[in-house]
Amino acid sequence: MVSQRKASSRLAEAASANSDSRRKSSRVIKKVLDPAADAGIEAPSVVAAPAKRKASGDGTPAEQDLSRKSKRRKGMEVLDLTDDGVEFYELEDEDEDEDEDVSHGVNVVNLARPPARRAPAKASDDDDGEFIGDPVPVEEAKQKWSHRYQKTTGRAYAGIKSITIQDGAADILQAKRHFTSAKVDNVIYNVGEDAYVMAGEGEDNYICKIIEMFESLDGVRYFTAQWYYRAKDTVIKSCDEFVDKRRVFFSEVKDDNNIGCLVQKVNIQRIPYNGNSNSRENIRSDCDFYCDMMYLVPFSTFLNLPPDFTVPSDSSSTISSDQDVVEAKEHNSEKTLLDLYSGCGGMSTGLCLGAKESGINLVTKWAVDLNQYACESLRKNHPETNVRNEPAEDFLSLLKEWQQLCVSCLLIKSSCPPHPHLNLSSNEEEEENDDDDNVDESNVDGVDEVYEVEHILDVCYGDPKELKKPGLYFKIHWKGYTADYDTWEPIEGLSDCPQKIKEFVVNGFKEKMLPLPGHVDVICGGPPCQGISGFNRFRNSKNPLQDPKNKQLTVFMDMVDFLRPRFVLMENVVDLLKFSNGFLGRYGLSRLVGMNYQARLGMMAAGSYGLPQFRMRVFMWGSLQGEKLPQYPLPTNKVVFRGVVPTEFELNYVTYESPDVSLKKELFLGDAISDLPLVENNEQRDDMEYANEPVTEFQQLIRLGRDGMPGKVLHDHRPLQLNDDDYQRVCHIPKRKGANFRDLPGVKVVAKKVQWDQDVERVYLPSGKPLVPDYAMTFVNGTSSKPFRRLWWDETVPTVVTRAEPHNQAIVHPLQDRVLTIRENARLQGFPDYYKLYGPIKERYIQVGNAVAVPVGKALGYSLALAFKGLSGVSSTFSLPEEYGEIVGSPVDQMSPAEVSQ
Repeated sequence: MVSQRKASSRLAEAASANSDSRRKSSRVIKKVLDPAADAGIEAPSVVAAPAKRKASGDGTPAEQDLSRKSKRRKGMEVLDLTDDGVEFYELEDEDEDEDEDVSHGVNVVNLARPPARRAPAKASDDDDGEFIGDPVPVEEAKQKWSHRYQKTTGRAYAGIKSITIQDGAADILQAKRHFTSAKVDNVIYNVGEDAYVMAGEGEDNYICKIIEMFESLDGVRYFTAQWYYRAKDTVIKSCDEFVDKRRVFFSEVKDDNNIGCLVQKVNIQRIPYNGNSNSRENIRSDCDFYCDMMYLVPFSTFLNLPPDFTVPSDSSSTISSDQDVVEAKEHNSEKTLLDLYSGCGGMSTGLCLGAKESGINLVTKWAVDLNQYACESLRKNHPETNVRNEPAEDFLSLLKEWQQLCVSCLLIKSSCPPHPHLNLSSNEEEEENDDDDNVDESNVDGVDEVYEVEHILDVCYGDPKELKKPGLYFKIHWKGYTADYDTWEPIEGLSDCPQKIKEFVVNGFKEKMLPLPGHVDVICGGPPCQGISGFNRFRNSKNPLQDPKNKQLTVFMDMVDFLRPRFVLMENVVDLLKFSNGFLGRYGLSRLVGMNYQARLGMMAAGSYGLPQFRMRVFMWGSLQGEKLPQYPLPTNKVVFRGVVPTEFELNYVTYESPDVSLKKELFLGDAISDLPLVENNEQRDDMEYANEPVTEFQQLIRLGRDGMPGKVLHDHRPLQLNDDDYQRVCHIPKRKGANFRDLPGVKVVAKKVQWDQDVERVYLPSGKPLVPDYAMTFVNGTSSKPFRRLWWDETVPTVVTRAEPHNQAIVHPLQDRVLTIRENARLQGFPDYYKLYGPIKERYIQVGNAVAVPVGKALGYSLALAFKGLSGVSSTFSLPEEYGEIVGSPVDQMSPAEVSQ
């Protein structure tokens, strides 16, 4: 009976080869052997006998052995896939041996599917149901399902490659004949209908669209299911609380199943986006489920259904090239950008530069950051930007108050109420009474001095007077007083001057002083999540959102929910996907999808876009359903791979599938900084002239001014001044590749660990402190060579950090006795030399280290511009044009940086 049957289906990998032409679905790093579960999907598994879905640790020994034999990136440690504790592959310490075989360029990881599948045993008619009606004419069937009618020798399976069913599977069920209807438990099912499919005990039934019915050569009756996923079955998993439970997502994953697994018909309304929200709501109310998006495993993509969505039974892909058609909007007008957690502006600067190269005028209209020095740097470099130095949550509260003020002043129409403390209805009458009672009260005995508001200067939400009374405050300039007497006053205390408030609000509205819902084109930002940092020993892995240090991710999404920008770009560290099984990354996707944004998630390495550092970061795109979802730009340069890729999100790494792609050569330290003037440890100048001509294309480009002409002045080329002891230590480090504290007297290395050489007397500095500090010997249990290590011209750095002390990192200049300067670090991040930083020296290092690498932002900005113009392609990635980023001008001498420095 039905209650005794289980689905006998195996989920194929999402048909990524069809939805993303550069990827093959076999490209999976597996912590578990089921590719669908590995991508965050729980799904049926194909077995002959009744079976439950494969658990996350399942896998036959043969499957596990096959996985261990699969190809992997060079320089990547291969871990035992059967170990439940393994969450990601990790490279060996890149600084232990710079001559080790590391990957130049990005080689893909390719895990083949298990080769064996067990042929289902023929079931009885009572259990299996039956086909009804005449079979499909043979010629028609062969035309529609040609892969089912290959030449065989009587076998039920053909050893061919299928693009329709289970891309990557070697054996495809061969058909004797096809049908369009079947009867199971007296219920008639037709091709094209939606149905429940029996799952394991205690599990929700699976949901599918029936796209094919056929009888195999050995007489077993099958239907082909194309699966729908609930949010909890996608990468979102347990973070599905923000997504409607009646909402499902169509996939390109298809499987063959015994027709006896069909349980019940289900009414699913598919809602391609047409901009009519009322009709969508009506459709949703009259169905079991509704579907308005597709879910694709590569890049964890949630994408609009095509406008003319149908499910052809003879097609391998439901995504067409004209899906989510966006009319080419007027794109010459200014597009506005809000940069949250902006720092000194690395990401927004890159986005605007990239958009400009693609013909879009994107302007950072607003920026918010808590660091006052970062705000100063951004303000000085971008005078067109309204930079606010305040917490993001206070800024969000301010915007909500600002919306109410604009409603009170009749500037916008909104469902939100007017501001309760701005009553303009009786204002004229009050002004008349004020004129009648115009008395010089300052001359009346016993009357306190009256302060009159001359004009309002600014507005904020918070507690600027530090009275522990947060709220809406205006900065007041008092009549008859200088600016020294300007004060912040709560709106409740300004009830006598509503006209002054109105005047300020009207002017602010005209100048777009603050963003309003629907008035923002793009929000970008990297919400800090210190709660997931490996340096935090008290991380809350059970519920990361309860950690106040991760609060800003929620604030960022709340900002998106309030302002409803056309596009969203969120950046974060890779720990977002590694910590607590990627909880925060899943949360971010869930929030976007729950707000009816299309979304996708990818990881990009800065070195792949022309920088001498690896620096892997996570970037999450979002777009309104009326827009094109931006793609990820594929690498322009080879890269020295130095990092980790979370196994469950390996399909989210932005790279070319083929290792034969022609890319520009990787960049090294010398390519970026070899032309810079010599400076000493105690350099005090903030500005200086260049001493040498550029010797690489990178150097020529980085020197260009805002006007596109070569710059004359070099900013911030000064190092953190080391104390006397550290300076003496650096002076003793040999000037050769790989030199570090291990080269100092009294240290020896045994089995890759440092030890004191008992035959050498310990050397002390003039201060009385040892030349070799104890912390260098004990760092990483004596296995690290990073303390006081010199970088070299032909090396890259793993990532630019916020601290410049050489105690536990390689940051010493190759030939000079100092650490890398602020400008040298800025170049490694791709900041143009004209980008001047402000604040104390340590603060400037922090600004550079926290920034998004400018070339990465620029490549993403180019992609964003294509989406603005409705030109984004169907796939998740695209190749930047050959002329992208070219320097206009005479070629430069491509002399080796090492030669120049000698």
